[in-house]
Amino acid sequence: MFTTRVLRQAQAVAHSAERTPLIRFVGKRKIPENVDHTPRPHPAAPTTALPGSFGDSNGNSHSSFSTYRQHAQQLGPLRKTIGASHGGHGIGTQPASSLGPITPPKGVYFDRNQLPERFRRVPLSAAEIEAIETGGATLFG
Repeated sequence: MFTTRVLRQAQAVAHSAERTPLIRFVGKRKIPENVDHTPRPHPAAPTTALPGSFGDSNGNSHSSFSTYRQHAQQLGPLRKTIGASHGGHGIGTQPASSLGPITPPKGVYFDRNQLPERFRRVPLSAAEIEAIETGGATLFG
């Protein structure tokens, strides 16, 4: 009943004295004294230059992660008043309802059910649902 536990304990006792790691590290572990944190393009990037908006003089510079984070968006802006400090109305300074109604342009639909009938999904039949639920086993019966 406890065969596995006994075997593992015996194996641990047998290997505890003679076990040596397979990886050997060369030299002493130490933290580098000077690390260059200046922004550089990735070695696998298609160009050897940073994007044009990175570090320019138009106020779009993101010379560090903290300045990037202040202007980053994740399902909307993280900082509520982006652009307000530059003299204009920033993102998040006015409610969305003041921007007017949201109507799609002609030929654009927000939902699949708004499409013309020929583009809508065809409802599944009971036989198709049963074939999906059984993995197709009922088709060959």
